[in-house]
Amino acid sequence: MTWQLGAFGVLAVALAAGFAWYERERPDARIVALVGTLAAFAALGRIAFAAVPNVKPTTDIVLIAGYALGGAPGFAVGALAALTSNFFFGQGPWTPWQMAGWAATGIVGASWAWGMRMRGRRLEAPALGRWPLAIVCCAVGFAFTVLQDVGDWVSFSDHSLAQLGVYVGQGLGFDAVHAAGCLAFALALGPALTRSIQRFARRTKVTWVPLDQAAAPVLAAVLAIGAIGALAVSASRPQTARAAPASPASVTAAAANYLLGSENADGGFGPAPRQPSDQLYTGWAALGLAAAGHDLNRIGDAGGLVDYVRAGAGTRDVGALERTILVVRAAGLSARSFGGRDLLAALDERFRANGSISGQVNLTAFAVLALRADGVGASARTLRWLTRQQDRDGGFSFGGAGGASDVDDTGAALEALAADPAAGGVRSRAVAFLRRQQDRDGGFPSQPGMGSNAQSTAWAIQGLDAAGVSPAGLHRGGAISPLAYLDSLVAPSGAVRYARGVSQTPVWVTGEALMAMAGKPLPVTAPPAAAPPRPPSARPAA
Repeated sequence: MTWQLGAFGVLAVALAAGFAWYERERPDARIVALVGTLAAFAALGRIAFAAVPNVKPTTDIVLIAGYALGGAPGFAVGALAALTSNFFFGQGPWTPWQMAGWAATGIVGASWAWGMRMRGRRLEAPALGRWPLAIVCCAVGFAFTVLQDVGDWVSFSDHSLAQLGVYVGQGLGFDAVHAAGCLAFALALGPALTRSIQRFARRTKVTWVPLDQAAAPVLAAVLAIGAIGALAVSASRPQTARAAPASPASVTAAAANYLLGSENADGGFGPAPRQPSDQLYTGWAALGLAAAGHDLNRIGDAGGLVDYVRAGAGTRDVGALERTILVVRAAGLSARSFGGRDLLAALDERFRANGSISGQVNLTAFAVLALRADGVGASARTLRWLTRQQDRDGGFSFGGAGGASDVDDTGAALEALAADPAAGGVRSRAVAFLRRQQDRDGGFPSQPGMGSNAQSTAWAIQGLDAAGVSPAGLHRGGAISPLAYLDSLVAPSGAVRYARGVSQTPVWVTGEALMAMAGKPLPVTAPPAAAPPRPPSARPAA
């Protein structure tokens, strides 16, 4: 066997193992989309600087992707960036070496994040520091190019040690140029890119949020390629009624009528009226309508809404599976046999040995709710894992302990832990965190300083409800209550705006807000058989 074939065989096995690792993680469909867009961004960054020898932002992008998303996604971003960019630069024996080098770069980024987490440090860009990030990118960039020198020695030399010294020695100047470029790119863009990818990853599982203005130029190419799809997560204790409705009956009725008028002919809902149906928007619209007292089996011609949800019941996306269980139970149907599947059995298969779903607070809290909707209690192991993810500030983050706490995931964790008698202290600290996050306009932001929005406010309301704290009584600094803030966002059409002056994805936002406005957090129970009929109102404008 020749050196070239032997090296190629080792690299092929390593790359195949890496992609198998990524597949074994069973990433959410929206994380898959994010990995694809980041790989395209890294490849485009390499192509855009083709005229400047060895100065490329690709190493920085891949390392930050691994840092923000984890080892398997970082591996995939690096390997795919090398492969796809070489359709422009040309494929050859160097391609596997570049794929391996950038794949390893993604793993290095994830390992660095793991090390910081083990030391109890936060992972966000401000805590990370501009210079530490730049120095690591510089060192990894130099190591990447040295690996390429070794690859050239394996592929094109007589494999003597003297020739190895020649190849590495001749390449040191180019290696230093690449490392200097990595340093410069990281200093200019690193923290903003890190913060944006982390926030983007959280929002793909929770809600839509506006992109940080400081990072908008950095990710303009990513956002042009990728679709912002998100799985909004909420969680709650068993259904209980508040003493009084969260919002006036006329307001909740207007929001419900808006959703009813937004249904498509196929029974589903899009992000706005007359836009193509999607299971994500359909699921949240259905839960909002169920919270408002509508029988889901009677919505749409011949139960079209339930039929549309049934058609998507075969998904492997665990977040979509959890949401589907909640919708099925809100319709009073069996999750043990729906669309030819036992949805609860499929969910049970997704729990890890430590009790979590994919090691994420977001999905684990939602799984607790899905089980509770069917009258099944979560395991003690799952509840213990969830309580241990609480950050020092009392909040919860999307990925687990050590991340930046946010309102959405704290509300979800509060709801999931509502029935756990051992989590009283955890709930008290989480409530204190939410109280501190309320803005002066009465609403809640997804992240401190980002401005209030309807979806984060809705998840905060449900978390507070689950903890036995009335949202109607929250008036931080003399502000109106979060319920009044939601009411103030209701447009004349009945749609709930995302924020003041922002009407993004109105069907999605209205569906999620309606549960909080109706005072019925998840899991929503099926209404009595005599549900309100669908009003013959015209479809509102988007």
